[in-house]
Amino acid sequence: MLPNYKNIRYFVQDESRFGLKTIEGRRITLKGVKPIGELQWQFKAFWLYGAVEPLTGDSFFWQFSHVDTECYQQFLNEFAACHRDTLNIIQVDNGLFHKAKKLQIPENIILLFQPPYSPELNPIERVWEYLKEDLKWELFENLDNLRSKVAQVLAQLTPEIVASLTGYDYILNALSVANIF
Repeated sequence: MLPNYKNIRYFVQDESRFGLKTIEGRRITLKGVKPIGELQWQFKAFWLYGAVEPLTGDSFFWQFSHVDTECYQQFLNEFAACHRDTLNIIQVDNGLFHKAKKLQIPENIILLFQPPYSPELNPIERVWEYLKEDLKWELFENLDNLRSKVAQVLAQLTPEIVASLTGYDYILNALSVANIF
């Protein structure tokens, strides 16, 4: 028997790598002129795990050094603790650590697996693009500087921005038809 929750909420979840290797991007140049920028090729990185609610723009991010079942378990536990009064449906991809047998899904979370090889169905991908836009062509001396910049960009990420990035019509229409939100 499930506990009685106040609401049911729908989140989308994924992980993204943030590293010292320079993110290249478009630059305005004359026609036929290739953009020039400084690059660094260091492969030190950290991972940002995130879950966002397309309907409200509510977001939850947690940083880890790598991606595996233990990190994902900790992320789910922290998320569940922050949203303990609601039943949370979380759309995820088919990463092996999302399906690990030793993973203990908190009782207020239901994982909803999207079809394999379809990242375009997960709106949080647009949040990752938005966050990395501010990091294009930037060089960071170390991971602490990169973490500070990512924290600064996350602090400016309002619920309105998240909702505008992730509020796909088909998701919002489905939520309104379900009439549970």
